[in-house]
Amino acid sequence: MSRIGKLPITIPEGVEVNFHDTKIEVKGPKGTQTVYKHAKINYTEQDNTIYLTRVDNSAEAKRQYGLRRTLLNNAVRGVKDGFEKGLELVGVGYKVTVEDKKVVLNVGYSFPMEYNLPEGIDARVEGNRLFISGMDKQQVGEVAAQIRKIRKPEPYKGKGIKYIDEELLRKAGKSAKK
Repeated sequence: MSRIGKLPITIPEGVEVNFHDTKIEVKGPKGTQTVYKHAKINYTEQDNTIYLTRVDNSAEAKRQYGLRRTLLNNAVRGVKDGFEKGLELVGVGYKVTVEDKKVVLNVGYSFPMEYNLPEGIDARVEGNRLFISGMDKQQVGEVAAQIRKIRKPEPYKGKGIKYIDEELLRKAGKSAKK
C-alpha cells in the first residue's frame, strides 16, 4: 500500500479547493491550478483536510493512489507558496541576465543564448545564480532543465550550468607521460 497516498492533505488558510465531476480546482494567492481526478480514486474533504482512498485493490488504483495525492498536494502548495529551482553558472566570463520574460545567457558560445519564459514562470538573478519560480512544480522543473541543457556541466572542470544543489562527478584529466 502506498505510504504517500495515505497521508492527508491539509488545506492552508487562504487556499480554496473546489471539487467538480472530473477535476479539482485549487485557488490561492498565487493563482489557480486544476488537477484532474482519476476514476479509481475517491476524494473526500473534512475540516480543511483532503483524504484519498482507493476504489478497489487493482494495480491501476495502487499506481494512481500516491501519484494523485502528490499532484493535488503540489497544487495546494503551489498556489499558496510557489516553487523555486536554482541554477548556477560556473565558468570564466559566464553571466546571465533577465530582460522582461527572456533569460539571456552568455555561456561560452559566440553569441548570447536566449530563452523565452512561459506564462506563469518568473526568473531572477543573484550574481552568477539564476532562480526560476512559479506555482506549477512540473513547469518550474521543466524550464530549469531546458535552461541547464543549453550548456551542461562538463566533467573535467565543471564548467556549465548546474543546479545549485547538484553534486558533479569529476573526472581526472590526462596524466603526463613518464
